[in-house]
Amino acid sequence: MALNSDKYTGKTTQKELTYIQKVWQTVAVVALLVVVILIARVAFNVLLMVLAGVLISVYFHGLGDMIQRKTLWRRRICMIISIGGTFVLLGVLFWFMGSKISNQVAVLSDTLPHTISNAKLKLAETPIGRKILEYLADDNSDALMTTAKSFFNTSFGVLGDIYIILFLAIFFTSNPNLYKDGMIKLVPESRKPLAHQVIDRISFALKGWLKGMMLSMVLVFILLSIGLGIMSIPVALVLALLTGLLKLIPNFGSLAAMIPGVLLALTISTNTAIVVALMYMVTQTIVSNIVTPIIQNKMINLPPALTILAQVLMGTLSGVLGIILAVPLLAIVMILVDELYVKKITDLDIVIVPERGQP
Repeated sequence: MALNSDKYTGKTTQKELTYIQKVWQTVAVVALLVVVILIARVAFNVLLMVLAGVLISVYFHGLGDMIQRKTLWRRRICMIISIGGTFVLLGVLFWFMGSKISNQVAVLSDTLPHTISNAKLKLAETPIGRKILEYLADDNSDALMTTAKSFFNTSFGVLGDIYIILFLAIFFTSNPNLYKDGMIKLVPESRKPLAHQVIDRISFALKGWLKGMMLSMVLVFILLSIGLGIMSIPVALVLALLTGLLKLIPNFGSLAAMIPGVLLALTISTNTAIVVALMYMVTQTIVSNIVTPIIQNKMINLPPALTILAQVLMGTLSGVLGIILAVPLLAIVMILVDELYVKKITDLDIVIVPERGQP
């Protein structure tokens, strides 16, 4: 009986040790997961800057490929022309338009306080307007300013982020195979063809997004410059340029860009403000629903509700940079889910055909 007792005691002790080991293993896994999440949270803005650098590199490569197709020159020369020509073109545009834009910005800074005062007087004439003014007059205005400041905060400051992104883009453009091959080396040998396919598909989708976005920005700038100029709206060029730049932020950027234009039109008359608001909405509708889908027809189809949720989530995590990159990041995630999960399940589906005579 003593031997049996020792035997059962030994089994119990072994089970207890096994249970304790499993508990500690679980604690270790949870702790490691928490550490990874914290590191990812801290480094998330850096990863977004890498994505921004990749997007600019995709633009440089797309432009270089077009130059190579037209001229049949060597690829390295075309890449140099693509990068150097882009910076030269931007410099010429800023120099050519700089004086006019700077004058209009000065006018805008002088007229904006008066415009806001007139807008407050107009709002005070209606019950809904008075409620809005009361809301803004309370502590809510301080909360809004705090939210706006945190929204535009970046990792290294705006200029620092732009500097890092541009250098990353140049490095990615100069030797893309170095980074592509480095990622593929991390994949098992049997999965390397799939890795190539996923990277190529992501690159194709990002090119489609960039084409549509750049053409949309240019068209919005041209249409609004003409329309606001015909309406004799002050600082029309600045308003059109601001709207074109904010086109980078789908859904929310168009709404934010419309506010200063409508406020300035309100100083002329209420009817002018209504016409300007309609002009903004018609322009955005034409560009967003007709032009952009034609250009981005080969890009992955993104559900509108999912796009808005991604923008809200990315804006909460990383501010304006997160909102700008929410759409391409969502496209990358959906491609990864489709290639690594959906297609895998589809391949595993087995269709059972009943034998003859069976129901």
